[in-house]
Amino acid sequence: MITTIVRITKYGWQNFTRNAWLSTATIAVMVLALSVFLGLIVFNVMTGTIISSIENKINISVYFKSDTAEDDILNVQSQLKSMPEVASVDYVSKDQALAAFEQKHQNDPTISQALDQLGSNPLLASLNIRAQRPDQYQIIADYLNNNSSIQPFVEKISYAENASIIDRLNNILTITQRGGIGLTIFMSLIAILITFNTIRLAIYSNRESITIMRLVGGSNFFVRGQFLVEGIVYGIVSAIVSMLLIAPVIYFISPYGTILVPEMDVWHYFVSHSPLLLAYTLLFGIVLGLISSFFAVGKYLRESEA
Repeated sequence: MITTIVRITKYGWQNFTRNAWLSTATIAVMVLALSVFLGLIVFNVMTGTIISSIENKINISVYFKSDTAEDDILNVQSQLKSMPEVASVDYVSKDQALAAFEQKHQNDPTISQALDQLGSNPLLASLNIRAQRPDQYQIIADYLNNNSSIQPFVEKISYAENASIIDRLNNILTITQRGGIGLTIFMSLIAILITFNTIRLAIYSNRESITIMRLVGGSNFFVRGQFLVEGIVYGIVSAIVSMLLIAPVIYFISPYGTILVPEMDVWHYFVSHSPLLLAYTLLFGIVLGLISSFFAVGKYLRESEA
């Protein structure tokens, strides 16, 4: 069995090296498919980071009337915390709001003078509410607007303006991701078709050798095996080339991603996850090569036995 496997591997490698131009064309198409596949993985990581960053900036702020007792505000906070849609509720007192406001505008003398002239704290106590998921903010807003025990204390409910932005962003990213998946499938089908025809040509050019193999007792497993090995070689070479090609692209775009979202370091992700990404790409490439070879050899064997 070991001898047979060694011979199958040897013949498969010979088929790969013998048809240099066909092999190059096949690898080029498979590289395109695998590069799109890799790009889709990295794109999903980028979009996930962007969405998380925007989600962290979205909240609902509930401002209470100036005469509302702190115990009443804390009671509302307790009610909100009991909701399954709520991730956190932070209480900001009037004094805390004023201190934060003064810190933010400490270099603006006009605002400082205006506060001094007022002689009192014009800011309101508030609760900053963060939802578990972006689509749950509307549920929380409805609860606040329709709860009769809360409404008497509420001065204003600020439903974060950028909530609509994240909805639009989610829609854009979903469409883009689906487009990426569609492009990957399309390129994969082309790669399978090209590899299928390459294997068919290899079989045709070696048809006399295959006939002799079968005459001297070579099994279908032996015949099929060498071309499956050839398909695997296509997948492995294409995966390695894809990783080498996409690495400089990611290195180049990474600084721009960091400018857009400071938490996003695509190059660091690529380097730290490169073994896993290579494994995914190898697996995808080998599967493409095996599928193509399997159907190409199967078609030949059926025709030869007919």
